[in-house]
Amino acid sequence: MTDFNKRQKELEAAHEALITLSNKEIPSSNGIFSRYQNPILTGDHAPLNWRYDFNPETNPYLLERFGINAAFNAGAMKFNGKYVLAVRVEGLDRKSFFAIAESENGIDNFRFWDKPVVIPETAEPDTNVYDMRLTAHEDGWIYGLFCAERKDPEAPAFDQTMAVAQCGIVRTKDLVSWERLADLKTPSPQQRNVVLHPEFVNGKYAFYTRPQDGFIESGTGGGIGFGLSDTIENAVIDKESIVDNKQYHTVYEAKNGLGPEPLKTEHGWLHLAHGVRNTAAGLRYVLYLFMTDLEDLTKVLYKPGGYFLAPMGEERIGDVSNVVFSNGWIRDEDDKVFIYYASSDTRMHVATSTISKLLDYVMNTPADGLRSAASVQSIIKIVDNNKALAD
Repeated sequence: MTDFNKRQKELEAAHEALITLSNKEIPSSNGIFSRYQNPILTGDHAPLNWRYDFNPETNPYLLERFGINAAFNAGAMKFNGKYVLAVRVEGLDRKSFFAIAESENGIDNFRFWDKPVVIPETAEPDTNVYDMRLTAHEDGWIYGLFCAERKDPEAPAFDQTMAVAQCGIVRTKDLVSWERLADLKTPSPQQRNVVLHPEFVNGKYAFYTRPQDGFIESGTGGGIGFGLSDTIENAVIDKESIVDNKQYHTVYEAKNGLGPEPLKTEHGWLHLAHGVRNTAAGLRYVLYLFMTDLEDLTKVLYKPGGYFLAPMGEERIGDVSNVVFSNGWIRDEDDKVFIYYASSDTRMHVATSTISKLLDYVMNTPADGLRSAASVQSIIKIVDNNKALAD
């Protein structure tokens, strides 16, 4: 066997061993959800034939030709009985693209489809695309809403950091062929973390937005917004209202944004969002939950204090450390919920819970009292209730 063939077989064996690695459930002490031992996707999960030219004449040393840096921030849905993720894959060149990965059980053995997703470009090409939310809308289409990033045309010639973020929209029936629609237009200068509501609202398309003034800082904008558009082909929101705002000295004091589309329950719409606060070590991203009214989507009914899920252990280490981010979850037929989250802009994980547990958590966990004294009173109430049981 030649060195080329030997190296190819070694690469293929190691890749297959990584993909077929089983995942062990690790129940959380809080009882709300379970984490799993291994990440479900990393840059190393990317297919070898994306990364290597296996022709010994053009690649005699079998060198990696297109390196993959990370796989993270994936939209999610059940499709043809499989657990499917629309993954943000980032090359060594910093450009992100989307690729579909699927699993039979939703917790391990995720495999990418043969080729990455081809997203048609608009007249103003995207420099970078990322963080797709998938929504199976009642109009019959599957929509992908993502961040379309372009260089700011107002940037000085010497400044290569100024950018503009807008909401790109595509739709599909098969997750293979995608139709590009016009970018969403809103009153805000920039948009990120836009999510399409799965149902019509008064015959209109409903969007959850995240208005912001600049590419990084939300400025006078921020909060999770809401708006309606008459059409989806050329979606325009004339008025944004804030559903869930930033709040001083909370886990979402700097920025917040909706994750995946909300889940409809008998008590209300269940929302998973990310919150950002500043620390001496930089920004810290966590996930939190809240519930809105079934009819008035802008009315928050319940919102537990603090975070739902935060980075732990190795999750805290990566390209952008101390971050968890989610833009995909799946509710199964038995009401089991698969929460897909990324850690530190590097890798994908899954956590599992149930609708009943999430409802219990959201509806019965104390809200943030916004003062230290209120936190103490919440603890005392639990202590007194426990004491009454013991007496």
